[in-house]
Amino acid sequence: MEKRKLSFWEIWNMSFGFLGIQFGFALQNANTSRIFETLGAKIDEIPILWIAAPVSGLIIQPIIGYFSDRTWTRLGRRRPYFLVGAILSSAALFVMPNSPTLWIAAGTLWIMDASINVSMEPFRAFVGDNLPEKQRTLGFAMQSFFIGTGAVVGSVLPYLFSNVFGVSNTAPEGIIPDSVKWSFYIGGIAFLLSVLWTVFKTTEYTPDELHQFEKQSKKEKEAFVNNEIEPSVSIKKQLSMGVSLAVIGALVSFLIFENSLAKELYILFIGLVFMGVLFIIASQLRNSKVDNGFTVIMTDLLNMPGTMKKLAWVQFFSWFALFSMWIYTTQAVTQHIFGTTDTTSKIYNDAADWVSVLFTVYNGIAAAVAFLLPIIAKKVGVRATHLLALCAGGVGLISIYFIGDKQMLILPMLGVGIAWASILSMPYAMLSGALPAAKMGYYMGVFNFFVVIPQIVAATILGFIIKQFFNSEPIYALIIGGVSMIFAGLLTLRVNNKTKIEIHE
Repeated sequence: MEKRKLSFWEIWNMSFGFLGIQFGFALQNANTSRIFETLGAKIDEIPILWIAAPVSGLIIQPIIGYFSDRTWTRLGRRRPYFLVGAILSSAALFVMPNSPTLWIAAGTLWIMDASINVSMEPFRAFVGDNLPEKQRTLGFAMQSFFIGTGAVVGSVLPYLFSNVFGVSNTAPEGIIPDSVKWSFYIGGIAFLLSVLWTVFKTTEYTPDELHQFEKQSKKEKEAFVNNEIEPSVSIKKQLSMGVSLAVIGALVSFLIFENSLAKELYILFIGLVFMGVLFIIASQLRNSKVDNGFTVIMTDLLNMPGTMKKLAWVQFFSWFALFSMWIYTTQAVTQHIFGTTDTTSKIYNDAADWVSVLFTVYNGIAAAVAFLLPIIAKKVGVRATHLLALCAGGVGLISIYFIGDKQMLILPMLGVGIAWASILSMPYAMLSGALPAAKMGYYMGVFNFFVVIPQIVAATILGFIIKQFFNSEPIYALIIGGVSMIFAGLLTLRVNNKTKIEIHE
């Protein structure tokens, strides 16, 4: 018994929900810093206000993955999570631009990003569930296409409202412009409708069918999977890991306190203490023969496949670069190119709208090259394709420093778009073949750790670095991001890639 090959339109339907997910995500990425700054946030405070996004992903994605692996309802296995996340995300998109204070905006961002994560994580596992291995690269490429398309529309909406439909892009101090508000309203509607399309236009294999598929393919995958999955981590090793993380986190937190360093640094190292304590608790529960969802989640975290461990470093530096760009592009362009920091001025808001256009460009490029990358990967390999794409993105980010004309800023976005398309598909294609089907959702959720941990690191240290070493000039955050992305590309060469590529007929 084997999974049947799906038609182009069946893969289209199962990926369509990502159009709305990325619509909302793009509005968040392009406008959140603008909203925070309008509500009174200082440049060095903005990264820490973004901390909600990665923290919510870090907590929610593996939990949602774990439970979605074990769910079966009238709507299926993954689709209930798509639907609940879409409803909550849509509501948050309506609330966000109407936030009266900075703390309400930060809280709404937390709710919105948590809800987006509830929808997003099962979509990755959805590809692994429904597609045979040779079609998975196409499945992730289709997701990249919808991610790029949704982000294009989401990013350009504020610019269209103000420049085409005549909606005001300025407002009194502390008030979000109408062009941004209406963009978020449209985004909320699009998010819900696109996810509903996938929910009602797709079907899922039952748990029994998935078990049969796994049983059928066990012989072919047995040698590879056994080499990939580490032996179950011992209780002693789990305890040692927990103690080490807790001690390191506590010591560094003490040094931060003693030297009166930036308070934002506490988040990262208190987080280490928290993770260490969780490992210690899990080890003691296992020692007492307690087997529950918590012990499984905390133990399998240390049993990651070898391919996943190597890809983790690639993801870390890739997403550190992306988060640097999302946080600081608006401030870098308004200051470095347009020469203003006055959020009430027309020139500032024109510049912020232009950033929306730039984000539209890179997302449009990502959508355009989404189906080209599998063709290139078939010729030169997935690793080389990802390396070239990341280097193109890194060079693009660094080159913004040397540009003085707003029109020329489109050129760096071409490289960023190529990198973005690859980040959204190639690592997942490399990873999916190394994962056991019974834990596909969980490990896809854990893989998100290496998307959100670099974002936490960026949110924790970037504001401190830019303020202390670069005179609060945000353009240098983009240079740091560019170097990080190139380094990520080089780390791709360490990954042992066995991914098979099939170009859809």
